[in-house]
Amino acid sequence: MRTNNPVLSKFAETARNTFGLVAPGAMTVAGTAGKALVLLAVVIFSATITWQQVANGRLDLVVPAMLVGGLGGFVFAMATSFRPRWAPVTAPIYASLEGIFLGAISALYNARFAGLPQQAVLLTFGVAAGVLVLYRLRVLRATPMFQRMLFGAMMGIGLFYLGSFLLSLFGVQIGYFTSNSMLAIGINVVIAGVAALNLVLDFDRIEEGSRMGAPKAMEWFAAFGLMVTLIWLYLELLRLLSRLQGRRD
Repeated sequence: MRTNNPVLSKFAETARNTFGLVAPGAMTVAGTAGKALVLLAVVIFSATITWQQVANGRLDLVVPAMLVGGLGGFVFAMATSFRPRWAPVTAPIYASLEGIFLGAISALYNARFAGLPQQAVLLTFGVAAGVLVLYRLRVLRATPMFQRMLFGAMMGIGLFYLGSFLLSLFGVQIGYFTSNSMLAIGINVVIAGVAALNLVLDFDRIEEGSRMGAPKAMEWFAAFGLMVTLIWLYLELLRLLSRLQGRRD
């Protein structure tokens, strides 16, 4: 079965050209789910270790952990994106580094609002499960129009974050990142919504890759993409919950 979706067709074609006969067998939904669980376990393991260290008073580890985890995770994410054949190795490394980053930043949020990271984790899995149900029911579908709109939204968010970072280098701070105003909350909700809808593309890519017989090794690359979206969603929900809690306080 082939898809009329040009992006997913390109995905399968790239997979065949990239992996060739390196890994025998075909990609499956179950295989990708298994590898996503492995990456999730790696994230949780490294995040827990970092969390415990910070919670035990090692506050000196927070900044190094965020720098090493954040920058290192970004480097390996880029490497995986441009070299999908490296995913079986680079995806677990990415997951471990992101876990270090998440453990440090989650511990900071927990120090201010006890129990908030746990709420964000539950909400992240709840949203992901809800999107999956809507996708399976075909309420949400990765149509070409849906993809174009979502891509445009992600480009806008990316430019917003990049512009904010560049301005901060010159001492210009964007109030969004420190504000608990209704406008900041509204923007946060929109960004979290875009992150959640990006799961539709991940689910569709996994399903169609399986249907089109993408190489088995592509399971790691698809699982990596799903993990990137879940981490993004968690961070946005963590920020959103902290804003809502800040307004109540």
